[in-house]
Amino acid sequence: MVKLDIISDPICPWCFIAKAYLDRALEQRADHPFTIEWHPFQLNPDMPAGGMDRRSYLEQKFGGQDRAVQAYLPVVDHAVKAGLDIDLERIQTTPNTLDAHRLIYWAGIEGRQTPVVRALFQAYFQHGRDIGARDTLIDIAVGAGLDRDMITRLMTSDADLEDTKARDQSLRDMGVNSVPTFIIAGQHVVTGAQPTEFWTKVIDEILQSLDAETTV
Repeated sequence: MVKLDIISDPICPWCFIAKAYLDRALEQRADHPFTIEWHPFQLNPDMPAGGMDRRSYLEQKFGGQDRAVQAYLPVVDHAVKAGLDIDLERIQTTPNTLDAHRLIYWAGIEGRQTPVVRALFQAYFQHGRDIGARDTLIDIAVGAGLDRDMITRLMTSDADLEDTKARDQSLRDMGVNSVPTFIIAGQHVVTGAQPTEFWTKVIDEILQSLDAETTV
């Protein structure tokens, strides 16, 4: 197997789009060699714990409502190309994602990381749910097959709080400054929402290389 590390934030629209493109490639190449692990990167590490009003956040970030709308036009276009039905109008709150990243880590321990990541993206971008709210995160965890009592106990504690922050900072120290970022086999770094064709080509090249190694 070949490790594919994915660095993302569940409120990053390009991360959701990138996952959709990658998912298509994995479906087309069922014999792909990837084993996937998701890693934390907060787009807004200084976001208040309760998040903030989405409209206010976008206007502050982009310098006004019109600029915010223009900035998201490419997102909508690529979401359609990726086959995603996103509903940005339903999003009322831009959350702090630290607890969401803790949940992703715990899901990884249980072998349910990718289903939880998928559910977080869908909850936020398709249903407008506040994925900074712990009740929402617990519901998502249970829906992905995790134990409610265990997740509730962890979520209401400080478990892995500082470790999650440290892993985020470690990636920044390594030079990661945007998401999505992919690291293939611990060596090759790929950034951005790469199209499905890119990933099928990568998979084919890896499979050819592995076949060559086995015949030597």
